[in-house]
Amino acid sequence: MYPDVQLFINGEWCSAIAGKTIPVINPATEETIGHIAHAEKDDLDLALNAAEQGFNAWKATPPFERSKVMRKAAELLRERVDQIAAIMTTEQGKPLAQARIETLAAADTIDWFAEEARRTYGQVIPSRQANVQQLAVKIPVGPVAAFTPWNFPINQVVRKLSAALAAGCSIIVKAPEDTPAAPAELIRAYADAGVPAGVVNLVYGVPAEISEYLISHPSIRKISFTGSTAVGKHLAALAGQHMKKATMELGGHAPVVIFEDADLDAAAKQLAGAKFRNAGQVCIAPTRFLIQKSVYEKFIDKFVAAASNIKVGNGLKENTTMGPMAHQRGLESLERFVTDAIEKGAKVRLGGKRLEGKGFFFEPTVLSEVPMDASAMSEEPFGPLALMVPFSTYEEAVIEANRLPYGLAAYAYTRSNTTAMALGRDIESGMLTINHIGFGLPETPFGGVKDSGYGTEGGSEAIDAYLDTRFISQAGA
Repeated sequence: MYPDVQLFINGEWCSAIAGKTIPVINPATEETIGHIAHAEKDDLDLALNAAEQGFNAWKATPPFERSKVMRKAAELLRERVDQIAAIMTTEQGKPLAQARIETLAAADTIDWFAEEARRTYGQVIPSRQANVQQLAVKIPVGPVAAFTPWNFPINQVVRKLSAALAAGCSIIVKAPEDTPAAPAELIRAYADAGVPAGVVNLVYGVPAEISEYLISHPSIRKISFTGSTAVGKHLAALAGQHMKKATMELGGHAPVVIFEDADLDAAAKQLAGAKFRNAGQVCIAPTRFLIQKSVYEKFIDKFVAAASNIKVGNGLKENTTMGPMAHQRGLESLERFVTDAIEKGAKVRLGGKRLEGKGFFFEPTVLSEVPMDASAMSEEPFGPLALMVPFSTYEEAVIEANRLPYGLAAYAYTRSNTTAMALGRDIESGMLTINHIGFGLPETPFGGVKDSGYGTEGGSEAIDAYLDTRFISQAGA
């Protein structure tokens, strides 16, 4: 069922020139399930040359025609959803139902950008002279290098890939080595839909080597990265040295503010689902739960009850609602966070340990009375760990919500419209959802502020990062 994964360069699936491969591990069984081609400099040179040639062809393709090709790719994803979801679950661990949702959502994202391809409007600027015409036009920036993580193998690629293609750019995708086959199936859908050779290219290898080579290469005109803040800062600095456009969707540590007038039942149910989705390995996962003291214990009880219903196991099994963590290193990191918090005074309300046996499984975990000096309160746990902290006043909650350098996502529950409006003004976050889980739709912005990055990968602004604005002024002869 699980395929060995090749590179995709200039319209062809191929092995690496040197023949090197990288093993792929199933996180539910710890078994090697396949291998991927390991690209090196010679392979990257082929991809760069292909991307240059592909850009020359694709930028000349009318947006209406680009849109039709993209829509076909979306339909192919929908037709292949069962096969692709099974591949994703096998290599990444998330339950099959979540893998299906991710694949179908990717098709929706392609459809959204297919429409945006036809709406890359410029401007006619009124002139000061009767015989002069002034135009601002949108031009595709050029070949793009995209770097994506393993937690959402298709979702993280499809936004960059679809925005680039909608704008008329070619792209080299450096997809995750841990979860390579699902993004390869996304690329396959685009190739089978008729994207010309060289427009889309796919490589794997040593992330640092590939990123530094591609970003500094003169053929690449824009980069897009999703990953940790530390790596993002390094890549952004490298892009800056070469005056390359960059979109950065980096780490977070999302606060949740629960006010005493909130609908606690709805909040507990919705937030438990959001917290433990994908085993908590989500950059926008709610993590720091700030709860008004008068409802502190009541909310924790409801949240724990909701989390207790989660069934941990192999994502391919029908009754599983939370799969394993993707790596041994993530499992060990989470153990350190929990041990540190407990040693500093936190109380375990649910879970707290890894499951015995094969696989990188960790229990859904809820800690209360978590002290501010616990590592998990400042460093993103990136796992199934919810941290419960009480607060007294609105001002106190906002100070804690904004304390960290991150600003990707935030959540709040309140029945007060006045409070909700104040939060929209005061919370330092690129995204804020109030009284429901409202992130990640193709038509809405997706991005952070502060150390969580810059730029958006959703909504009407997303395509702008792949376009240059050029001014043309012409006088009548």
